[in-house]
Amino acid sequence: MATQSNFQMKVTEGQLGYVLQDVPHITDYIPNLPTYPNPLRSNPAYSVVKQYFVDMDDSVPQKIVVHKDTPRGVHFRRAGPRQKVYFTPEEVNACIVTCGGLCPGLNTVIREIVHSLDYMYGATKVLGIDGGYRGFYSKNTIPLSPKIVNDIHKRGGTILGTSRGGHDTTKIVDSIQDRGINQVYIIGGDGTQKGAAVIYEEIRKRGLKVAVAGIPKTIDNDIPVIDKSFGFDTAVEEAQRAINAAHVEAESAENGIGVVKLMGRYSGFIAMYATLASRDVDCCLIPESPFYLEGQGGLFEYIQKRLKENGHMVIVVAEGAGEDLLAAKNEQDASGNKLLQDIGLWLSQRIKEHFSKQKKILITLKYIDPTYMIRAIPSNASDNVYCTLLAQSAVHGAMSGFTGFTSGLVNGRHTYIPFNRITEQQNKVVITDRMWARLLSSTNQPSFLGHKQIDEAKKEQGPQSQLMDDATNIGDGKNGNKDQRKK
Repeated sequence: MATQSNFQMKVTEGQLGYVLQDVPHITDYIPNLPTYPNPLRSNPAYSVVKQYFVDMDDSVPQKIVVHKDTPRGVHFRRAGPRQKVYFTPEEVNACIVTCGGLCPGLNTVIREIVHSLDYMYGATKVLGIDGGYRGFYSKNTIPLSPKIVNDIHKRGGTILGTSRGGHDTTKIVDSIQDRGINQVYIIGGDGTQKGAAVIYEEIRKRGLKVAVAGIPKTIDNDIPVIDKSFGFDTAVEEAQRAINAAHVEAESAENGIGVVKLMGRYSGFIAMYATLASRDVDCCLIPESPFYLEGQGGLFEYIQKRLKENGHMVIVVAEGAGEDLLAAKNEQDASGNKLLQDIGLWLSQRIKEHFSKQKKILITLKYIDPTYMIRAIPSNASDNVYCTLLAQSAVHGAMSGFTGFTSGLVNGRHTYIPFNRITEQQNKVVITDRMWARLLSSTNQPSFLGHKQIDEAKKEQGPQSQLMDDATNIGDGKNGNKDQRKK
């Protein structure tokens, strides 16, 4: 039985509780399109692969830890090349756009989309849209070829430029139609993917043979469903430099305190994983876990205790932590994100004021904010590989006629995910999950939560899953959230 929801997801139910949340296909609204043999049949790179075409019935489960009597649950269509394609190489006229903030790996994704279209499918017409969404109607395009993009992965940022906002659906689709573009690759975070979903729906209403493919980008790793977003590994790795500098400064002074502010507007994944990787951090503060400063069990008491024991300490704070302690600005950026006050500066000042008033402990505090240094660097080896696979999956999907999808990794397998699943909510660290418990046991910091707050947090997260696995990969702190959402 198959049903369809607002053009963005086709749900197919099977036996034993199997549910496929499928992505749209161009033939859903343009029937009887001709198909062509996939050019990979004659590609030397794939000649040694035993099974290089993905079966149309292949799917990937969102949840991999199950009991023998539990339903098979939600699945997504497996990514990869199909036997038939819906575009000839000569017909393809693709474009690529990057939107939102900078993130390591953007240039790698651009490079691999261009290379994949050319080297795999023989498609040579690729345009770069300059300056984000508004570039569709306010700027010139940039022709892209393998030669032009060959070395861009060694640079940070994006050669196409980026911006926030500027989404005018009618103007964008008019530009796509006027230029004869039939494949649109959109790289950006949840706001960008929401825009991509609206673009897809307008294209569908107009009956255009245009495939819209998204590649999810957010350095904060707060996109739901997928295991992780590209650039996250690089951010965690680069954050170690700032933490190490803070540790050296703190250790070199009597009662030294190093404060490092890391990215994480609503989700504390970078702060959590950087803390676990460093082992030099004494306290990690994230948006999902409230904390307080004064009184028994507060941060000031813990700082005094650590200084007495070790003579120094390092604090990592995510940019969105402690917002309940700061006066709200009630302002937004062009993407609709709430503008936050600098929690790192505020916290550093409060610590200085507290200990200067006590006059019992003279402290030396150093504050480090590496945010823009981290965002602007090239991706590391792990992210470079990941970006390559995301780009190739997106190209395979578009050539196969799929549209209105995001290419993403689910349980270690590349999949096509409907836009609405990517944009339905932001992913957050689950403070009642074992990953956060691992951090607390690593730093030995207080949880800052009383019994009443813990009970409330558990109620908000839903009933505790009995299917908790012992995975230690990046998805561990997120899969608990996914499992609980589905209950």
